Amino acid sequence: MSCFIPHIDLEYMIRIRRQLHKYPELQFELPRTLELVRSELRNMDITFTEKYGKSSIAAYMNEDKPGFTIALRADMDALPITEINNVEYKSRIDGQMHACGHDVHTAALLGTIKALNAVKDKINCRLVFIFQASEEGPSGARLMVEDNVTDEFDLIIGCHVDNTLDVGSIMARSGVTLASSDYFRIDLYGTAGHAAAPHAAKDALQMGVKLYNELMGISREINPTIPNVLTVSILKAGEKPNIISDHCYLEGTVRTHSDEIAEYIRRRIVNLSEEIARQHGGRSNVELNIGYGTVISHPVIASELQRAARDAGVNVVLPESPPAMYAEDFAYYIKHKPGAFFFLGTRNIEKGFTAMTHNNDFDVDEKALEYAAKVFCQFIFNNMDGLTLE
Repeated sequence: MSCFIPHIDLEYMIRIRRQLHKYPELQFELPRTLELVRSELRNMDITFTEKYGKSSIAAYMNEDKPGFTIALRADMDALPITEINNVEYKSRIDGQMHACGHDVHTAALLGTIKALNAVKDKINCRLVFIFQASEEGPSGARLMVEDNVTDEFDLIIGCHVDNTLDVGSIMARSGVTLASSDYFRIDLYGTAGHAAAPHAAKDALQMGVKLYNELMGISREINPTIPNVLTVSILKAGEKPNIISDHCYLEGTVRTHSDEIAEYIRRRIVNLSEEIARQHGGRSNVELNIGYGTVISHPVIASELQRAARDAGVNVVLPESPPAMYAEDFAYYIKHKPGAFFFLGTRNIEKGFTAMTHNNDFDVDEKALEYAAKVFCQFIFNNMDGLTLE
């Protein structure tokens, strides 16, 4: 199909984005954000429901049309970070900031709806727009999927801002796009004793040090062509220099591009913890917080995202390096329905928009909002008659 992009109101999206940026909210506590989204949807006479998940919205266009349905998803939550940017739209809430660009995602989706709403009679399919809470965790997508939101659509697309890509470009990968993520805490228990008489104690710190070293060796058991990382970021024990500790704990994260490898690493963490504690006459307790699965973009949908971008005059950057080890709860949707995830270029070196996400000086070139809406709209017009995914 030739390019057909309805009018996209960049000023509208910038206004929405800045409003969201000023008042960032966390996890599922999104009263101001939700009211803004509700208000904008009502102003556009868009039907919506809040029956899926928690503090989340699913909106509809052409809901009476049978057959093929495309879903677009945006996340809405911010991070517990204090912003240091000196801009008019700087966060007004102490210790909270849109440092991951979810304000951009939400504004871009509202702008896309506004553009499509003016030409909805030309759209041959049904559309679902998902405004999701708590991508940063605990997962809002998981709750929506548990409530069967995936029954509402045939395929789903989403995007994430990326300050490693110049504004005016996108990158869409086929296959593995983002890593799975797990978090763990391991508690090791021994017997306290005097530092001068270690033979009379069971040293929990010694267990922890040994376990740390063994955990670092798990990667040696895994095919090196499958990206994976296990990081122990906390190792703590003891209160006094003359007392051997009876308690030590480790905390860390596991990231991998394979759900099977993630499961293997989980088993090894438990087994090694039990084995080392037993060797030293102690005991262990492992808490595994199984996080998001691997985001695997369907190759046909990823290719269609690239085609939509080119049709809309947006530069397509082809992946040159392996996918990053960041994670996204978009993975929950695509476990049930095919989908693809693309990265939206938001970097502008001349204007100083180069900081990475989760940094306290993160910001984006807002021109990117227009390119996001263009890709979304063009994807819909290219594929509104259905898409063969074989």
